[in-house]
Amino acid sequence: MSILSGWGARGRAFFSDNKGPWGSPPGSGGDDPPPGDEPAGPWGEPPKKRGGRPAPVTSLDDFLKRSRGRLGGGGPGGGGISFGGRPNGSLIFWAAVALAALWMLVTTMHRIAPEERGVVTRFGRYSHTLAPGIGLTLPSPIDRVQKVNVGETRNIDIGSAAEETLMLTGDQNIIDIAYQVRWLIRDPEQFLYELAEPEETIRQVAESSMRQIVAQVTLQDAIGVKRGDIESRVQEEMQQTLDGYQSGVVIQGIAIRQADPPAAVNDAFKEVNAAQQKAQSYINQANAYALQLRQKAQGDATAFEKVYEQYKLAPGVTKRRMYYETMERILQNVDKTIVETPGVTPYLPLGELRRSTPKATEQ
Repeated sequence: MSILSGWGARGRAFFSDNKGPWGSPPGSGGDDPPPGDEPAGPWGEPPKKRGGRPAPVTSLDDFLKRSRGRLGGGGPGGGGISFGGRPNGSLIFWAAVALAALWMLVTTMHRIAPEERGVVTRFGRYSHTLAPGIGLTLPSPIDRVQKVNVGETRNIDIGSAAEETLMLTGDQNIIDIAYQVRWLIRDPEQFLYELAEPEETIRQVAESSMRQIVAQVTLQDAIGVKRGDIESRVQEEMQQTLDGYQSGVVIQGIAIRQADPPAAVNDAFKEVNAAQQKAQSYINQANAYALQLRQKAQGDATAFEKVYEQYKLAPGVTKRRMYYETMERILQNVDKTIVETPGVTPYLPLGELRRSTPKATEQ
């Protein structure tokens, strides 16, 4: 009990003391605040008016003064942040304003190249697409612009010399095929937001379309003259499938770079192919010779018909002319010629004379 009564006496002495908690007795001396004002704070702050409201802002100067005071400026005697004894509250304020203005300028004006399109999203959702030129949007992060190149042709290579891409042909053979897909972006909005992985989707559609078309042709067609037909059919099939996906992609073309049997049978297949090509070459030569003989026979028949027409007009003259032409063809390669006349049998070395005539002419 004695302990509790001792602590109680001490408390009464503390609160009954003439001095306040900060060493100044309330109501004594010139330190008391004037009536109607609150007492000064413990850190020497000026007294505040009781029940008063801040004076209304009547001009831009008052607003700037109050802003400088809040930022720590306020003039020579202010207590703001300073470097070298000079307050810089207004400098910080105007620097912040300049940065904000620069940010607004950079994020609201966008230059779109001729081969590009600017896809604008507002709060993460598609808003519109900017055409080439200078486009204006709301500042970031409200609007964001993603530039998409719609004029660049992109390539996807499927299959290579180191990796086999085996497919089954229509005649139950296996072919190792490698090809390239050329494509470009037609609709940037669909390309960005309709497909999760556009390039991987195009690759899978290309493989599926190629397998579908190769399964409808023979091995000889796939490695031979029908490559162009296969490429056009694969391109058409891919475009139909991607349009169904709303991918915003245009397939420009398919180029088959390699179409061979599997490596295990490639050598034997090349020998068979070489033999087939050789046989086809012989067939082509025979057909060409037959065509040549046919054309010659037709020419001879046409010439005979013309001679026959002349023969009907003058049979004797035609017979004699035909006789002379025939004898000329027969005797032109004979060195010795005997001309028989009634009662005279001369010897005429026509072949020797014919051979010596050019020499005599030269002399």
